[in-house]
Amino acid sequence: MADTKVPPELRKKGLTRSQKRRLSRGAQYVVFVAAVAAFAASADWGRLKNQFAQLDIAERMFPDIITLALKNTVIYTLTGFAVGLGLGLLLALMRLSSVGPYRWLAGIYIEIFRGLPALLIFIFIGVAVPLAFPGTEIIGGTYGKVALALGLVAAAYMAETIRAGIQAVPKGQMEAARSLGFSPARAMVSIIIPQAFRVILPPLTNELVLLFKDSSLVLFLGVTLEERELSKYGRDLASQTANSTPILVAGLCYLLITVPLGFVVRRMEAKAQEAVK
Repeated sequence: MADTKVPPELRKKGLTRSQKRRLSRGAQYVVFVAAVAAFAASADWGRLKNQFAQLDIAERMFPDIITLALKNTVIYTLTGFAVGLGLGLLLALMRLSSVGPYRWLAGIYIEIFRGLPALLIFIFIGVAVPLAFPGTEIIGGTYGKVALALGLVAAAYMAETIRAGIQAVPKGQMEAARSLGFSPARAMVSIIIPQAFRVILPPLTNELVLLFKDSSLVLFLGVTLEERELSKYGRDLASQTANSTPILVAGLCYLLITVPLGFVVRRMEAKAQEAVK
């Protein structure tokens, strides 16, 4: 029976299915390139260059954008990740507990902090906590506030990731550890959790990338000049110079970290899939 979807002229030429597929793919490439060229031709590159690519302004940002802004961004991210990982592990174990109140408490926390924007958590830490506890200072000042805000948000996501990783470890591992005389807590710490972390390493690294970008919310805490991270640093210089080049340079600094991390995540995911095969 003849393929009625194939145009008559193609049937006359006797094109094979693979030739038709290549022809269709080539047409899609042509349309895509034409669309990109039309978009690029319609942009005013001269005005964009004047506003976003002034080399003299970019040169004035170094080395402070690296030694101050990027350094602070990395510190905020790593401390927030550490808080989130510790709290997330605790919440994951509570979710897996046989004690009902532990499971309910962890479930409520996870639902609330996954449902709220990170911005509201930063405002809560910066405004509500000082009002609720007058005279109380969070250890570490701004660095401590950022670590706490990022950690509270990250913990809700990490808890579910860690719980899934623990549940992915075969139950026989726990039974084998118990048969060797391990207590449940020691078996969890020595046998189950290390295996779970090998499974969840890619999603945890992905969470690190998300925290790196969320660290830009630190500007809502009212930081000093020495505490600025990349976004705040770039925005301040853009205001001073009446030019957007600092924002572009700050964005490139983000990519300097996130692109290699994204590559690492993909490599780890590929290796994990190969191990499963």
